[in-house]
Amino acid sequence: MIGVSSTMFSTVGFEEQLAKISKEFGHWEIVSEGEHYLPLIMRRLETVAPSYNVKFSIHSLISDLNIAALSERLREAAVMELIATVEQALVLNASTVTFHPGLHSFVVPGQESKSMEKAKRSIRTIDRLMNEFSVTACVENMPSFKYMLGRTAEEMFRLVDGTDMKICFDIGHANTTNQTDEMIDLLGDRIKNIHIHDNKGDNDDHMTIGDGNIDFPKVLKRLTEYKGNYIIEARSLDSAVVSRDRLKGMLPL
Repeated sequence: MIGVSSTMFSTVGFEEQLAKISKEFGHWEIVSEGEHYLPLIMRRLETVAPSYNVKFSIHSLISDLNIAALSERLREAAVMELIATVEQALVLNASTVTFHPGLHSFVVPGQESKSMEKAKRSIRTIDRLMNEFSVTACVENMPSFKYMLGRTAEEMFRLVDGTDMKICFDIGHANTTNQTDEMIDLLGDRIKNIHIHDNKGDNDDHMTIGDGNIDFPKVLKRLTEYKGNYIIEARSLDSAVVSRDRLKGMLPL
């Protein structure tokens, strides 16, 4: 299914946003940030959601969540926050919860390897706990931002090696790191969610599909075994609708 997601949606009350989304999409990946932070809206969402023919997945907190935190108390709190998000996703019958692999220090140099070990520890814990849930947790590859972990296929493999953890393959992110083929080659059998948007390779712009330089027909041809959702991460609903229409013409029937 083609779905939609945007951090921009989280600036508007979810009732209003859900009404708009439901007119164009049958799937919404809710970003649990801002006005859509799940603990604040769960009761209202449970009441309103059944009135719409929309399925859900969840993107966990981004700005306040760092499973690679060097502070053990903060790292553990991040893991517990993520598990709480999974529990909320269960209530919504959400298919997946996508999360980021974390950040290393932008204050003290030379800490990336320590942060990688912390992230691996967190992912092992999350993977073990996910056996108790029917939701699939997916760790997402990151764009070419200096302090983010998981920018390359090799880093992503190191993070999930030894676990059953699944991957959210972000095609736009992979284009900024020139890692699209490598991600599919090394992690293709773990992909359970896909984020799709365009850029010109130099920045994570979340452009409308077809407005950047990503060769989507080529990428999608390599993903013919994938049967999950394609989540359009857009700057606006209007952009997402254009992306959807273009994407439909690229996907196999």
